[in-house]
Amino acid sequence: MNKAHSRNRGWPAKVRRQTVKLGYWTLAWLLTMAIANFGPKFLWEQNEFLTVAAIALNLLVGIGMIVANKDHFRSLDELQQKIQLEAMGVTLGVVLVVGLAYSNLDIANFISFDAEISHLVILMSLTYLATLITLNRKMR
Repeated sequence: MNKAHSRNRGWPAKVRRQTVKLGYWTLAWLLTMAIANFGPKFLWEQNEFLTVAAIALNLLVGIGMIVANKDHFRSLDELQQKIQLEAMGVTLGVVLVVGLAYSNLDIANFISFDAEISHLVILMSLTYLATLITLNRKMR
């Protein structure tokens, strides 16, 4: 009983640590993305070396964020892993189908603006969030 009890107490702490770690990596990635996007215009006046360095840093931090996400996923219990996996699958499907249709609308000039990747990132975020909320409520 002692081992099981200590394992159960340790598991929520591990999930919390992995969640915080993922949060830090995500914040770092977001900051390096902002630097890579706005640095050339506002900080270093189109210096190519600094721009490439900022993009490379963003890529490296992004890889760290992916690893942190994988570690976080592994720390979850089976139900939460199932919910996450299903939310990721739904998000992938929605973004792939809607994104390609959106691109086709732009190519065929049915929309008066350019199809931007940022629109798909917003769709991805909202789909993932809505699916997570729905599945968590459903699985209670």
